[in-house]
Amino acid sequence: MEQELMILHADRPGQISGRLGDVLSAALAGRTVRYERAEGSLQNRRILFAFSLPEGGVNYGLCGLLAWLRTHPGCLRGSVGGVVIDGAGDLYTKAAGRELVLAANLAGCAFPGRALVEAAGNLQNFTVQARNAGCDLAGAYRLAVRDLADRVLTFVPPRRKRPKLLALHASSRRTSNTLDLWSRCRERLEGACEIREIGLRNGTLEDCGGCPYTTCLHYGEQGGCFYGGVMVQEVYPAIREADAVVLLCPNYNDALSANLTAAVNRLTALYRTVSLEDKAVFAIVVSGYSGGDIVASQAVSALCLNKGFWLPPEACLLETANDAGAALRLPGVGERLERFSQGILDSLLASGGIAE
Repeated sequence: MEQELMILHADRPGQISGRLGDVLSAALAGRTVRYERAEGSLQNRRILFAFSLPEGGVNYGLCGLLAWLRTHPGCLRGSVGGVVIDGAGDLYTKAAGRELVLAANLAGCAFPGRALVEAAGNLQNFTVQARNAGCDLAGAYRLAVRDLADRVLTFVPPRRKRPKLLALHASSRRTSNTLDLWSRCRERLEGACEIREIGLRNGTLEDCGGCPYTTCLHYGEQGGCFYGGVMVQEVYPAIREADAVVLLCPNYNDALSANLTAAVNRLTALYRTVSLEDKAVFAIVVSGYSGGDIVASQAVSALCLNKGFWLPPEACLLETANDAGAALRLPGVGERLERFSQGILDSLLASGGIAE
């Protein structure tokens, strides 16, 4: 029996208006689809979140959904999702999409890689897809939505008897709250997982210089990158072998650290030639004052929405701690670390957790 796809939206019951509604009707023809507002049980579903943005970039129905997700932990447990954001202009679609993905994920929803379809007002962001598919921009938009719906409906998390985890960081062990939290997680994971850590702090990690597509593809096909270094020597081989990547992300001015950002940028050469869809991404984010959600959304956007890693439910641990060693003294942190570590094992080892 074909699974039902729930279209979660903010329009009147039973319909979505405008261009987004037309695209969904065409792209999902022949599928078992049910349109719902953000009400009732959302657990153990296959969900396509679909929202239009006006010129100002604010959809009040989407704001209401975000508030609901953030105040109802576990309300999406067991569900798999994808997001379609249709914009009236060129801005705000990615910001809205990644904010929704993070909120839904923290509420228990898993996402396959490349879980966001965004449509700018003039659809020019589909230029390459249209050229590759031999169709017009609107046709490429429909194909992208159809592909995402297919992947949401058929997604099954990869399972491993002994998963390989790769932890990437650029921190000092002497002072890093982020590494302190990871060390406690690692203690809980080592019996069941094979774990490797790569520190990107020492030496020079050159950022991506924006090579032409053909140059990047050429080096990627050779298993490398024009700029070489630790990315080619250590990170690329480790990611090829890994079943999951854990990003250890202290908050640097509401952003990923420079070396982690460079590492993500340099993954493009690998992404062009190797599918990363069977690899999960997790993140531990520590902020000295605030803004952990901003950094977590960057990590989710970079590796899941852009590079194609799948996002397990509740994939990010967010804490706020300033002084060295303060993170391990936070009230209730032991229980949160235990839950996060167990979530990694449930996502990679156990058969339950996501309705199949």
